[in-house]
Amino acid sequence: MTRPLRLGVLTPSSNTALEPLTAAIVGALPGASVHFSRFRVTEIALDAAALGQFDDAPILAAAELLADAKVDVIGWSGTSSGWLGFERDRALVRRIRERTGIPATTAVLALNELLALRGIRRLALVTPYTADVQERIVENYRALGIEVVAERHLGIRVNHDFAGVAPETLAALMREVTAARPEAITTFCTNLHAAQLAPAIERELGIPLLDTVSTTVWGMVRAAGASPAGIVGWGELFQWT
Repeated sequence: MTRPLRLGVLTPSSNTALEPLTAAIVGALPGASVHFSRFRVTEIALDAAALGQFDDAPILAAAELLADAKVDVIGWSGTSSGWLGFERDRALVRRIRERTGIPATTAVLALNELLALRGIRRLALVTPYTADVQERIVENYRALGIEVVAERHLGIRVNHDFAGVAPETLAALMREVTAARPEAITTFCTNLHAAQLAPAIERELGIPLLDTVSTTVWGMVRAAGASPAGIVGWGELFQWT
């Protein structure tokens, strides 16, 4: 009997949306299982205390616990490099590989890979974050050669509260940003109930939804040497190869 594909996910400690959504997505992939390890993240802001939550030490400790489960890949299902800079995630995946011997990816690196794969240069950004965090994300994408042509943010700082945003609110924000004619929309936060909206939103708006819970799964499956194409009902990105 072939051993199931084991996906290991690093999770912010105060998230409540990420794990059930990820488990549901992975459940659509035959022969796969998902396993979680948390480290403390309670707020998203640009002050020193909030930024310090993403120091490598606790993240690597959580990755080592996933390695005990002999997972095939480790994914950081968080969007912190959006405001910290994409190099932070590139360095993190190198360190995870050095520490555990296991391939790694992140929500944001996978999102950026998807954007490059499809040549997307006009992006719409929907987040729950504060204005200064949002501005930093927009700047980092501009430096990558991707224009954020429309954005909406909700001004929330407490990470736990992101999961309380109604899916209907998120869908309304997605409809608003379509006026700028983006080539894709990203719901850029892994504690939003947004991933499940992809099929209906894509049918309605004709624009792909790249939710960061979903991009993490896409990236992990690919990093493990498998195909995400078996995942259906969660948006068209899983058919992008």
